Amino acid sequence: MKNKITPTLFFVLTFLSAFNPALSQQDVLKQLQEIAVIEQKIMMPMRDGVRLATDIYRPKTDKKVPIIFSKTPYNFNSWGDGELKPRTYQDALDAVKRGYAYVVQNERGKFFSEGNWEILGPPTTDGYDAFSWMSAQPWSNGKIGTLGCSSTAEWQMAVAALDHPSHAAMVPMGFGAGVGKVGEFVEQGNWYRGGAQQMLFTTWLYGTETDNMARPLFPKTATSEDLTRISRFYDLAPEMPKVDWALGLKHLPVQDIIQNVNGPKGTYEKMIVRKPSDPEWYKGGLYHDNMPFAVPSYWFVSWYDVSTGPNLALFNHVRKNGTDQQVKDGQFLVIAPTLHCAYKRATENTIVGERSVGDARLDYDGLIYGWFDYWLKGEDNNMLKKTPRVQYYTMGSNKWQYSDTWPPANIEPTTYYLSSKGGANSLYGDGKLTIKAVGKDQKPDSFTYDPAFPVPSYGGNVCCTGTAIQGGSFDQHQMETRQDILVYTTDPFKDGVELTGSIETTLYVASDAKDTDFTVKLIDVYPDGRAYNLDETILRARFREGFDKEVMMGNGQVYKLTLSPMSTSNFFAPGHSIRLEISSSNFPRFERNLNTGGNNYDESKGIIAHNKIFHNAQYQSKIVLPVVKK
Repeated sequence: MKNKITPTLFFVLTFLSAFNPALSQQDVLKQLQEIAVIEQKIMMPMRDGVRLATDIYRPKTDKKVPIIFSKTPYNFNSWGDGELKPRTYQDALDAVKRGYAYVVQNERGKFFSEGNWEILGPPTTDGYDAFSWMSAQPWSNGKIGTLGCSSTAEWQMAVAALDHPSHAAMVPMGFGAGVGKVGEFVEQGNWYRGGAQQMLFTTWLYGTETDNMARPLFPKTATSEDLTRISRFYDLAPEMPKVDWALGLKHLPVQDIIQNVNGPKGTYEKMIVRKPSDPEWYKGGLYHDNMPFAVPSYWFVSWYDVSTGPNLALFNHVRKNGTDQQVKDGQFLVIAPTLHCAYKRATENTIVGERSVGDARLDYDGLIYGWFDYWLKGEDNNMLKKTPRVQYYTMGSNKWQYSDTWPPANIEPTTYYLSSKGGANSLYGDGKLTIKAVGKDQKPDSFTYDPAFPVPSYGGNVCCTGTAIQGGSFDQHQMETRQDILVYTTDPFKDGVELTGSIETTLYVASDAKDTDFTVKLIDVYPDGRAYNLDETILRARFREGFDKEVMMGNGQVYKLTLSPMSTSNFFAPGHSIRLEISSSNFPRFERNLNTGGNNYDESKGIIAHNKIFHNAQYQSKIVLPVVKK
């Protein structure tokens, strides 16, 4: 979301959709100059005196125009050519041709913007103040739409809670790292899942965090003309030394990983010590479900993104809890079968990882600009009536489907129980998923988890981990030969079965460790044995009673775990099976639990845990699947 590129370059390629045009950057700029007024390096003032570097591209017209606003921590300087250059000019050209001003701004502390940067740490008032400044310009019609994927989306939700009168619509894509707590998800911007750290931010912060001590600054007396001229040959984009993150993420203690590769100090070291309920998560730019929400939104989600579950939960939350009926009714959703921010990379044969999911193309520009035309220009284009409330792609049957709700109304929750004779270890074990509840005489399945030899992440719903993990769907059956992976599989289906919605998992577990993790992976098993991952989740056992407290395990005692839901839409064709993998590690997708019951982030040595999964009449470990009624 990668081989041999830094996280910063990777985000330029994926999140900013690196432009490989027939025309050069300068050819695009020439077209833009013909139709647009271009103002670069405008230093927009915030209420505390900090100024944020802003480029403005607006149509050459006397009419007032609406604004599409993109705010980013990344480099948007398009001067020069090359496939790694941002596509700012092309994005601006697309917007101006459609009658919009396109405004792009760097977050405080990034590139030419003043102040100090923190991940989602700048005050939400920066967004509010930017809206006020833009709407007051003589060329503005007072309507602003926000647009972006990943870090250009994540700031939008918390600012939407402020309800600026000019913030008329938004299009957040791949936005999960801006969501703190929503419903049962307490991921705090994807830092956690189930209380375990998601290691994507370790690599991402290495490539993105600015070392404020070494960052060049320009004098306040420098004019926009000065800064524009300087940006033609000096864009403040640091080149971080390359790191083999497949090796780098293995370093212990976890809190020293970035320091160990001589990375910048600051944000990571502060965040790694926070617990999921730390008050600090509620002071920055994250959106939490106790905040209002006041903006019509077109949400874009991916099946193989890091945050599908929280993203879908937020859509439903706003549909129910928007500040008024217009906001509630103004929520629409697209779920694509792609990686993080890779929507427009779908082709007539879309490959995600190594699995083909068919023709997953969609007219994203048509949907987005139709949305903005309705809310920002006031065009009577029938957008809300003609657009499905939810458009989602079902893998396996490889088709777009439509619904008025998420999940669709025709879902029948169906329980499958874990079953074995005590030998579900590996692909060759006797683990089964069965509709029939198990009897009281079944033995638990046991496995050994050694944090020195964790189950390696192979594909998955992930982004931003450099060389450590390639996201997407990969054949897991070689992985399933490990004895520390429990494998439970249904009989092959005679008729096809579609799952669309949330997958709930309940496990009854025991361990001889004070604390350990339990991981789950949902699999589509093909008749020839290929086993493609759909989604995955985890729970750190100490958080089984809630993320606001830590309760250690007693040796051999049985505990009930309810894991964060997984999500998918997948058709299991005739002859296919549903499989559940259970283990205690998925590394480096998630940090390893060292099993000591300590802080984990400051520890260098772990202990081996002997873990059990129970499935009998008293302890019914199970999975509840969203089966689509025929």
